[in-house]
Amino acid sequence: MEPKQIYKSKDFTSLIGIKGLSENLLKNHFSLYQGYVNNINKIIELIKNINKSSPEFAELNRRFGWEFNGMRLHELYFENMKKEGIKINKNSALFKKIVLDFGSFEKWEEEFKSISTMRGVGWVVLYYDPSSDKLFNVWINEHDVGHLTGAKPLLVMDVFEHAYMIDYNIKKSDYINAFFELIDWDIVEKRFVQSRA
Repeated sequence: MEPKQIYKSKDFTSLIGIKGLSENLLKNHFSLYQGYVNNINKIIELIKNINKSSPEFAELNRRFGWEFNGMRLHELYFENMKKEGIKINKNSALFKKIVLDFGSFEKWEEEFKSISTMRGVGWVVLYYDPSSDKLFNVWINEHDVGHLTGAKPLLVMDVFEHAYMIDYNIKKSDYINAFFELIDWDIVEKRFVQSRA
């Protein structure tokens, strides 16, 4: 019996043809994302129907956050890219906040890129913490370790090898530079405004 589809995968095929990421890389990445969507639906069904005192129940619950965040981080990542990209509006509230919290947009970018080039696999996220009214660049290990509880992800970059190796081999810094040209800063700004509402 097929698991009930609580979550459905989103269609990101409009990104095909984007400068800097090949169709082959994107299609492979979309398939990987689809796997997280499928797995989170399966886990939800299994948890509902399994003996709650079993070791399997415990392991499924431990796995839940990894699969869920794998799904959601990919959605945020694909959504904050656009063909040709959209530059940040220097009159926007987000730009002004970046300058306030990091000293300049260039200093923020340098820090974000430096985190991105760290050894290991994971994600780099620009978070906004509403309780302190602060922005933070954060490394997320895998999908589930390093998130700032209560903070809102604004800009998400995948730095697992699958995000770049088909096109860039081990030249992660070339991928990072390509990604920066694809950022849809309108979406990032919208996330910022919503997180402050």
